[in-house]
Amino acid sequence: MTEQNSELIAGRYELVERIGQGGMGRVWRGLDQQLFGREVAVKEILFPPGMEERDRATLLGRFAAEARAAVTLSHPGIITIHDVVEHQGAPVIVMEFIRGESLAAAISGQGRLPVRRVAEIGAAMLDALAEAHEARIVHRDIKPDNVLLTKDRVVLTDFGIAHLADATTKLSHSGIVIGTPQYMSPEQLEGKRPTPANDLWALGATLYHAVEGLPPFEAEGLHALAVAIFTRPHRPPVHAGPLAPVLEALLAKDPEQRVGATEAAGMLASVLRSFPARDDAAAERDPGPEPEPERDPEPERDPEPERDPVPDAATEQGPPSVPPKPRKPPTVGTPGVPHEPTVLDSGAAPADPRIPGPDHDPAPDKDKDKHRDEGKDEAKDKETVPDRPTDPPSVPVPVPPTDDVVTLGTTAEMETGERKPVRARALTRRSVVLGAALATLAAGSALTWTLSGDDKKPGAGGSAGSGASASAVTVVIGVDAPVTGGMSSMGLGIRNSAELAVKTANKKRLVPGVKFEIKTLDDASDPVKGQRNAAGFVSDAKVLGVVGPLNSSVARTLVAPLDQADLVSISPGNTAPELTLGTDWAAGTKSRPYDTYFRTVATDVDQGPFAARHLHTEAGKSKLYVIDDKSVYGTGLTSGFTAEFERLGGTVVGTEQVDPGRTEFSDLVASVRESGADAVYFGGYYDTAGPLSKQLKQAGTDIPLMGGDGILTEGYVTSGPKTDGDLAVNIGVAAEDLAGGADFVTRYDEAGYKDTANWYGPYAYDATWSLIEAVKSLVTANGGTLPQNARAKMQQAVSRLDFDGVTGHVAFDEYGDTRNRGLTVCSVAGGRWSTVTSGATPS
Repeated sequence: MTEQNSELIAGRYELVERIGQGGMGRVWRGLDQQLFGREVAVKEILFPPGMEERDRATLLGRFAAEARAAVTLSHPGIITIHDVVEHQGAPVIVMEFIRGESLAAAISGQGRLPVRRVAEIGAAMLDALAEAHEARIVHRDIKPDNVLLTKDRVVLTDFGIAHLADATTKLSHSGIVIGTPQYMSPEQLEGKRPTPANDLWALGATLYHAVEGLPPFEAEGLHALAVAIFTRPHRPPVHAGPLAPVLEALLAKDPEQRVGATEAAGMLASVLRSFPARDDAAAERDPGPEPEPERDPEPERDPEPERDPVPDAATEQGPPSVPPKPRKPPTVGTPGVPHEPTVLDSGAAPADPRIPGPDHDPAPDKDKDKHRDEGKDEAKDKETVPDRPTDPPSVPVPVPPTDDVVTLGTTAEMETGERKPVRARALTRRSVVLGAALATLAAGSALTWTLSGDDKKPGAGGSAGSGASASAVTVVIGVDAPVTGGMSSMGLGIRNSAELAVKTANKKRLVPGVKFEIKTLDDASDPVKGQRNAAGFVSDAKVLGVVGPLNSSVARTLVAPLDQADLVSISPGNTAPELTLGTDWAAGTKSRPYDTYFRTVATDVDQGPFAARHLHTEAGKSKLYVIDDKSVYGTGLTSGFTAEFERLGGTVVGTEQVDPGRTEFSDLVASVRESGADAVYFGGYYDTAGPLSKQLKQAGTDIPLMGGDGILTEGYVTSGPKTDGDLAVNIGVAAEDLAGGADFVTRYDEAGYKDTANWYGPYAYDATWSLIEAVKSLVTANGGTLPQNARAKMQQAVSRLDFDGVTGHVAFDEYGDTRNRGLTVCSVAGGRWSTVTSGATPS
């Protein structure tokens, strides 16, 4: 066929231009003349040369049957097939025309993609595959070329072509292997009957290619490639970060050991819990003032075997847990624990400057990190929601070459025919040497710091391990915060507040003989950078404690190695309960995973009960309808809310769980009306809560909806015209409402900082002051000098703290959480969020 042909395909499809060509097919942009010239993609199937007529006929029959079965699939992640016809003895598929690019083109143009974006793509692909598998259709040819990316969709194509490639491989007697072996499972290469497990392997290989920039297996020639896939483990992922366990599970050689679709979905949800799902293509292309990080040199690889790809069917080519100390197994960040992706704020500034907005990230972090301004242009079209401070940058971040990486994550070693339990990947020799060096430094065995005051002997610098007295010993407080990227306003406020605390301590000579300094390392809200920053702090013997991080996702990679090195960290912002209470906290089993981790803010555990007390005691509501979006965050909120509301004497008149992202609630609205509820409590995110509130008001149900900080966004306000009166809880208290807030704000301004302290500044100040007070207690107890094992003793010193700070009383419970758990109720008034009241929840 050519676009010059005057004939119509099947009497209705006019070819306009050829937009793709491959060994198995040719794709045209066409017009359906029977449907007013609707644009369609027309794919013509090309048979390989030398195919026998009998094989050709058999193949035609099989292909036509499968293609027509694919017509029955209806899913936004699966390309819509309009028609299957025959033209000149060959099958032709007519499908929807999609403007965008393939994943292969994205990788080719951008290099490896950010972990978050790859996880989003993987979750969308898995959802589409589940639909196909339920219809007993196996794709058989998942690969980057067959994944189409548009502004708001991830679409799988070529369901029919896949069968063609598979069957041709078996039918052809010419020795030609058609398809893309890099993405074919061992059993598929062996010619066994296709199963959904084939697609899951291919999904893993595709996501691996997207996040690493190259396929998991490469070799020179088809035979060598097949041998590698059958007998060797894939190359260990270098850039995958928290996505690595998912790749390992999908690429298990034995299909019986390979992860299933449900578990894979849970693992991807776990990865996404701290990577807000959003349309951030523009942000990736335009990272703003932050300089683009240098790419690491790609690993040396063998030449790629020849491929014969099928062109993109319907396109016009136009962003890990750490092994803890032996005394305690890790309990945070388990891949199998599901957590829903979150949504980003649009970036509109709130009217009340005390309400965290795009500059203060209102939704402190939950794996959820919910309120920040990043990718504003993209947010105009699609608003998504974060883990409060958790989202990684939308541009790829540099990761050291394999030889330089100290493996902090966990991966699974793959052997032929079996999948071993997930465990830490073997370190390279350079990594082992570096790890040993860090361990030596972490032990603090050589630290003897004398605080005698006036010793000015040459060479007496007072540095760690010198053993000499000095005019002042320098103690460094590390600060891990996003000082660049979309959440930099909050990160800079944290850094400045920590610096203000250090300057104040030095000016007052709070600890005689000690000069405090801060060492700020930028994590850009990216867990990979947080992991690397941990090594930077551990290796600096003068660092006795770390303030940060802001985000829960970063905490999951930073806190564990700090704990391994007995290095205390105090967070002023992240709120995910499992970081202090362990992963089983919701079931009533609390277990502190990291002895050296503390925080100065309340957690998500406190949100539900605080909301219940406000609605029952302050707002006088006695009958509540409780709804959640099935996410770990949402169910955690409703669980705590319900228990407290009923304890206070309130009645829950109805409960419901809804699918995340659901936007139609007519049945639920009717149930709420019939229940006689005088308020609705919603556990989840604003993109679901907003439509629910709107439909309640439209139905004449004039009652407020209240939620957690997952709905505290401008997007919630703009989602409906009648959100006034709705409520949300935010973690923390505005500076001017804190005990020492006014004095803090005055001193902060007088220090001349150009960046505002924002919502988390006061909590960062108290976190820094806690470390300073801990050092003071050690010096006092040791006769005016720091003990040799000062770093190791900091944990006990912090746990015993008891003082009045900017945010009020500062002390920590047995799990490392603050005993002063301040929260704020906000309400929509005049189309803007504003503060209603602040208070503390019982510790």
